[in-house]
Amino acid sequence: MLTPREEQDATRLSDIRYYRESAIAKRLTEQATRRARRARREAIVLLPLVAAILLMWHYHEDLFGSDVPVRIAAAVALTVVGWRFTLDLGRALGPRLLARLDPSRASTVGFLVQLVTLLLVAILALRIVDLEPRALALGGAFTAVVLGLAAQTTLVNLIAGMVLHGARPFRVGERVRLRAGALGGQVEGTVAGLGLLYTRLARGEDVIMIPNNLVLAATVMPVRQPAGVDLRARLRPDVKPSDLQRLLGEGVTVPTRDEPHISLEEVYGDEVLVRLSGESYRGKDEAAIVEVLAHNTHQLVGRYCIENGITYVRP
Repeated sequence: MLTPREEQDATRLSDIRYYRESAIAKRLTEQATRRARRARREAIVLLPLVAAILLMWHYHEDLFGSDVPVRIAAAVALTVVGWRFTLDLGRALGPRLLARLDPSRASTVGFLVQLVTLLLVAILALRIVDLEPRALALGGAFTAVVLGLAAQTTLVNLIAGMVLHGARPFRVGERVRLRAGALGGQVEGTVAGLGLLYTRLARGEDVIMIPNNLVLAATVMPVRQPAGVDLRARLRPDVKPSDLQRLLGEGVTVPTRDEPHISLEEVYGDEVLVRLSGESYRGKDEAAIVEVLAHNTHQLVGRYCIENGITYVRP
């Protein structure tokens, strides 16, 4: 669901629609489709491994006799395989979610699916260990220090990704500028995806992978490109661009950032080439400006010629 502020920001929605139809978005979708095929094949291979680990844990006394070492080995193996399976699951679901949802919601749903799967793997791994409370208390501090040092970056990026999905400072398809010292100044691009560990920004034909913790610490500045119209028209030398600009200002009734502007481009013997431009506050008003600047230009020129006694030949 969009907030009232997002619904009123037509330029933002226009940028997102433009991104969905852009070449980079289509190329990333094709790459995601290829990765999804590989991820599905890999997930099919990982499922028997998960089943084998669970069977080893269930029959560990009959197979190995020892208890605690086998439980720890099974928990570690399940964590490694489960992490890989979680990544493959997210990649496999990506194209299917994009086909049914907009990019922003698809990214959020994919993130939640991966997060829930990862939590289930962690809970199952702890269930496999099944140590006594005293053993957990004695080894808890040491384990926390070791895991904290080994997986500090991963956990920080994972938590930052959760915060970004909750706060939603930007949406997939929106153009943003990130400014932070850790980024070497600022980075600008179109948000192509938000994953467990990285945020992807598309810049031309390239994709930048930025860790989520750096994105969370950065200043996010939306880059709004106002909808505008820019065209050229050939006029008779008797028509003054200043007077035509005044008439265009009277004809354009939609809110604009500045008054419609006319600039002289070229001068020929019997005609003048001018450039007409205008920028609207809202993307949906672009058609109205086109109507005035393009389709009604000859009418305004004819009106000007009639008012000033100039012979006017309708094009």
